[in-house]
Amino acid sequence: MACDLSDQEIRRVFGESGFITGSDATAPLLRQANKAACLSDLTLLLEGETGTGKQVLARAIHQVDEKRRANPFVTVHCSTVNETLAESELFGHERGAFSGAVGTRRGLFQAAHGGTLLLDDVNDLPPVLQAKLLDVLQRNVVRAVGSDRESAIDVRIIAASNQPLAPMVRRNAFRADLFYRLNVVRLALPPLRERREDLPALILAFARRHQDVYPGITSVDPQLTLYLATQRFEGNIRELEHSVQRTLFLKKEGTSIELRDWVSQAPDSENDANGDPVREAAQTLWKAVAQRGIPYTQVLRRAERYFLEIALSGGAQTRRELASRLQTPERTLYHKLRSHGLASRAAAR
Repeated sequence: MACDLSDQEIRRVFGESGFITGSDATAPLLRQANKAACLSDLTLLLEGETGTGKQVLARAIHQVDEKRRANPFVTVHCSTVNETLAESELFGHERGAFSGAVGTRRGLFQAAHGGTLLLDDVNDLPPVLQAKLLDVLQRNVVRAVGSDRESAIDVRIIAASNQPLAPMVRRNAFRADLFYRLNVVRLALPPLRERREDLPALILAFARRHQDVYPGITSVDPQLTLYLATQRFEGNIRELEHSVQRTLFLKKEGTSIELRDWVSQAPDSENDANGDPVREAAQTLWKAVAQRGIPYTQVLRRAERYFLEIALSGGAQTRRELASRLQTPERTLYHKLRSHGLASRAAAR
């Protein structure tokens, strides 16, 4: 694998390995990931919100790595590691090492020999295991529970964290020496809200992945893309994929995922008439701006004027009553009305 690929070639290579993007926000990230894949012994720390694709990127780096890709890719889910059995799970055990150890067992480190070990959610690793992990990383050897012999391991370590580790170190919530050992090269994955231009490509990729639910999707409605650009996607790419699955499950015809398809699959809380009306209004405003090119400041001013005009026709008999309904000082309301040329209409009422 060449390490001097163009950005377009890197996107293609990592896309074939599962990490799909065309966003400018991810170009520096992929350049670093490609360089890291060329340096097979380099320890990596991937940081990003839940659902941003850290596991996918880790696996893509492994698959692009010519030295290690023919060997195992093993994941340790640090948040679910049982402290009591952790040493056995990570480093293996000998027969009779403890009650229930009826045979010799390899640990996850030995299972990943020659390949890559992903420490997923490493920020959740219990303190006692942080110390044991540090020793393994420093000496590149493991000792199975119940054994008096150490065995060397050849494993690339990739650690993934759903929150920045440096602040945890400052709060004494994560070992500083382990952090420095893991933080050789840090790759920060941006949230989906910072790479919205990837939405159509991601949706199509998920539609192909789940074509057993509904086959034949070839395009994404531009109106849907505009709508999704207003969404927060707190669950990031993982949330997007689940939404695509629900959309496909309910879709009955056509080869394009339309805005109406998406709205029909939204959870009840999103479509609830008693939800956040301000957010719904903001989404409507955003569509107007995106489709008609109206300047942001002009949209806000016009929206405020229309809002005050509607409020004036809402039945309040005096300006004081209207200010009370709007839960704003009467003086503030007067200045707003005056700035929009509506003071005389309010006085007439």
